Amino acid sequence: MPISVETPTGAAETMVLNMGPQHPSTHGVLRVVLELNGEIVVSAKPHIGYLHTGIEKSCESKTYSQAITLTDRLDYLAPLSNNLCYCLAVERILNIEVPKRAQYIRVLLTELTRIASHLVWVGTHAIDLGAMTVFLYGFREREEIMRILEMVSGQRMMTSYFRIGGLALEPPPGWLERVARFLDSFPAHVAEYEDLLTQNRIWLARTKGIGYLSPEDAIALGVSGPTLRGSGVDYDVRKYFPYSSYEEFDFDVPVQKDGDCYARYLCRVAEIKESAKIVRQAIAKIPAEGPIRTVAPGIIPPSREEMKTSIEGLIYHFKIYTEGFSPPRGEVYQAIESPRGELGFFVASDGSANPYRVKVRAPSFVNLQALPELVVGRLIADVVACIGTTDIVLGEVDR
Repeated sequence: MPISVETPTGAAETMVLNMGPQHPSTHGVLRVVLELNGEIVVSAKPHIGYLHTGIEKSCESKTYSQAITLTDRLDYLAPLSNNLCYCLAVERILNIEVPKRAQYIRVLLTELTRIASHLVWVGTHAIDLGAMTVFLYGFREREEIMRILEMVSGQRMMTSYFRIGGLALEPPPGWLERVARFLDSFPAHVAEYEDLLTQNRIWLARTKGIGYLSPEDAIALGVSGPTLRGSGVDYDVRKYFPYSSYEEFDFDVPVQKDGDCYARYLCRVAEIKESAKIVRQAIAKIPAEGPIRTVAPGIIPPSREEMKTSIEGLIYHFKIYTEGFSPPRGEVYQAIESPRGELGFFVASDGSANPYRVKVRAPSFVNLQALPELVVGRLIADVVACIGTTDIVLGEVDR
């Protein structure tokens, strides 16, 4: 329950305190203006804009393909989620179908990215509240995922591996075996996190009953992802609006009803396990051979194999590149389930080689507006827990 903000004499005496933008527990350059009565929060106002990059407008000055690299910089802890959502939006404008093999590989890599993002979250959230060991353990497993992504794409973080129509490159030999080895050892490591935190009395004291968000308020504020599901609302874009063949995968959507920081912790740990389950299914589904992208004239140049085997295709691509590319006019909104919630890309085409408008529905930005609801009436120490529990990434807040 919120703590009373009245002084013993009955008169309200408050002070204003800036938390951030340099505070390490704001998880980036977030500034929260707190009004305090002693150590009790009377009001909280998030102030953003210190990391503003103008990525949405920058996309409009790039070609459709060039804009992919900019999407990596939005949520830099889950860049492949951004790649996927943007590519799916453009593919709908172009009305092209991605080969099944590429769809399954996209699912596998996106779920690995979700695991890596949640590992960063559980580690940094734990260190915010004084649990150092979990931070080290989480980054130990994340490092192996980073090595897999580097093996596949050549980059650890800003992968830019997805392309409009499919994938950038054929994955290297042996990569699925490496993913399988990671999955074999991973459950025991997740059990370590749970042994350290789930029944830890200090962790329970810092998270249970803290930062309550009712399902009604969660829906009204537009929050999504684990922040929404921790309040008992069963909504996951992968289930209700499947994309990239997610309808072919068997997985559960973890939901908790308590609506506090502890419930959101339980949701994310359960999601890590479900993502590992999806990755294992994807390994079994990916064909050993087959195309990794479809023809996207004017977007993706022909591969060497296409140049050698299809003179007509080469001539067609050459004509597109010399005479110009004219995609259909139109606009689409494409949503996916990122580690932080519903990530959406609105892309409008005016028929030119560049997108006319790109607008991002960033879950970190929307979820951040729930912060005052979480912290008012709580102690200032609880603000740290509540900021961490929303799992914001300032790159997509200040996009």
